Amino acid sequence: MQTLGSFRTSKASIVGKERTNARTRNTVMPQRLAKARCNKSVRVVCEAGGQSASTGGFGGFVIDAPSSIGKADQVLEVPNLRTKLTPRKSPFADHNNFGGGFVSDEDRVALNSMKFASTESAGAASRVMGALSASGHTSGAVMEASMEQLSIPLPPWAVRAGARSTIYFDPSQVTAAIVTCGGLCPGLNDVVAGIVNKLTDYGVPEGRILGIKYGFRGFYDPTSKPVTLTKGSVDGIQLQGGTILGTSRGGANIREIVKRIDMWGIDMLFVVGGNGGNAGANAIQAMCAQHEVNCCVVGVPKSIDNDIMIIDKCFGFDTAVEESQRALLAAKVEASSARKGIGLVKLMGRQSGFIAMQASMASGVVDACLIPEVNFKLTGDSGLFKYLEEVIKAKGHCVVCVAEGAGQDLLDDGGVTGTDASGNPILRDIGAYLKGEMKKWEYFKDADIKYIDPTYMIRAIPTTSTDRIYCKILAHNAVHAAFAGYSGLTVGLVNTHYVYLPIPVVIQAPRKVDPRGKAWNRLRASIGQPNFN
Repeated sequence: MQTLGSFRTSKASIVGKERTNARTRNTVMPQRLAKARCNKSVRVVCEAGGQSASTGGFGGFVIDAPSSIGKADQVLEVPNLRTKLTPRKSPFADHNNFGGGFVSDEDRVALNSMKFASTESAGAASRVMGALSASGHTSGAVMEASMEQLSIPLPPWAVRAGARSTIYFDPSQVTAAIVTCGGLCPGLNDVVAGIVNKLTDYGVPEGRILGIKYGFRGFYDPTSKPVTLTKGSVDGIQLQGGTILGTSRGGANIREIVKRIDMWGIDMLFVVGGNGGNAGANAIQAMCAQHEVNCCVVGVPKSIDNDIMIIDKCFGFDTAVEESQRALLAAKVEASSARKGIGLVKLMGRQSGFIAMQASMASGVVDACLIPEVNFKLTGDSGLFKYLEEVIKAKGHCVVCVAEGAGQDLLDDGGVTGTDASGNPILRDIGAYLKGEMKKWEYFKDADIKYIDPTYMIRAIPTTSTDRIYCKILAHNAVHAAFAGYSGLTVGLVNTHYVYLPIPVVIQAPRKVDPRGKAWNRLRASIGQPNFN
C-alpha cells in the first residue's frame, strides 16, 4: 500500500487555486461545488463540537426522518445527490451486468413480512401504534414487538439495493475513501476488499482509492496518514481477522473530516461501522450537505452484537455465534468432568443478547441463558441459583451462558461505570460477579466453577463462509449505491433482500431481543428455562 503522500504527488495537485477535482467533471454545473441540495432529509441543528444523543456524539447533528414517510408512494426514501451530478451509462451495460440485469429505482422490498391478527399473537407488540395505511394515512396497526423502539412508523417499502443501468459518476475521475470504525468484528477485511474490488470493476483508477487509518481520526491525525488501496494490496486480506486499516472508537472532529473530504476531492466515502460509526457517517453527510461538498456517504452496518435496527443481521454475527459455541462446548466438558461442575461463559452483548441466545440454542449444552433484555434474580425459590441447584442434582453439572450486559442491575453500583469513547456503556464484569455470588450459595460452596470469557478470541477471527459471502454482497451494494448517487444511507438485508436504508432510521436505538418473541421462546422451550424473577 502506498501512503497518501505518493498518491498526492502522482496526481495533479488537489490543494490550492490550481487544483482540479474529479468531482468537477462529475457534476452538472461547471463549478466544483454546485449549489444544489440533496433530497431534503437532512436538518442541521447545531455546529460540530457538541454531542448529540441522536448521533452518538458525532458533531451534534440531528437528521430528520426521511420526507417520504406519509407520502402516497409509501417508500422509505433515500437521499441522493443526483441533481448535482451527470447521469451516464453504467460500464456494465454492454454485457447487461454480466448477464444478470440491473435493479430499477422503482424496485421495492417489503419492510414488514408479517401481518399479526392481534397483539396476542406471538412476537406482536403489546400495543397498537400508528402505521401507514394503504392510502398513505396513519392508522392503528399491530406491529412486530422488536420494532417498538422505532420513534416513527415505517412505510411498507424500502428501496432495493443493486447495480443501476444509469450511474452518476465518471469512474475514471472518481476518488473514493474507506474507513473502519469501532470495535473489531469478523468480516472487516472482507468488506474492505469487496469495496476495493467493486470500485476497480467500475473503472476507478488504481491509486484513487484511499484507506483511512485508525477510524475517523485518520482523516486529520498527522501520525496516521491514509494509504492507497488496490486490488493487489487487498488480495487475500479476507483470510485474516481484524482490519488492515486499523480502527478506533470515539467521536471525531466532523468539521475537519469534511475539510479533508473537500480538500482531497473525495467523491465517495464508505463507512464500515456500528451504530456509532453510522452516526458519524450521518453527521458527515449533514455537514457535507450544509457546505455543499458533493460526496456520497455510504454506511456498511457492523455490529458483532447484531444490534442494528431493521436489518436481518449484521456481518460477523454468524461467525461470532459459531466461535461462541466453542467456548460453550469447552465449558460443558469442564463442568461434566468435575464433581458439581459449573461452566460459566460470558459472551458479548452490551444491550442486546443475540449472541448469547443464538449460541445457546445452537450448542445444545446450555442450561440457563441470561441476556440484558430479561431481568432475573439470583436467590429465592424462583431464582437462578435454586434452578441450577436442581439441574446439578439431576445430572451432576450445569452450563450457564451470560451476555456481558445482563444483570447489571444486580451489581452494587448499578453495573455501568460510565461510557466509552463511542458512547457505549462501560459495564462491570457480570461473569466474575456471578462466580463470586455462587460461592456464597450454600449448595455451591464446594462446586467447581470454571469461568470462561472468550470475547477477544471471537472478535479477532476470520469469517465463516456464510459471513464471507454476506460481506462481499454488502460491499458491492455499497459501491452500487454510491455510483447511483445515493448518500446518507446504509445497506442491509431486510426480509432476505438487500435494501438501502436512510441512516437516521437504523440508528434510532439499538436492536434488542424481544422477550415475547419466537426466538427467545424457542430457546426457553428447548432448554426448559423458567423465568428467574
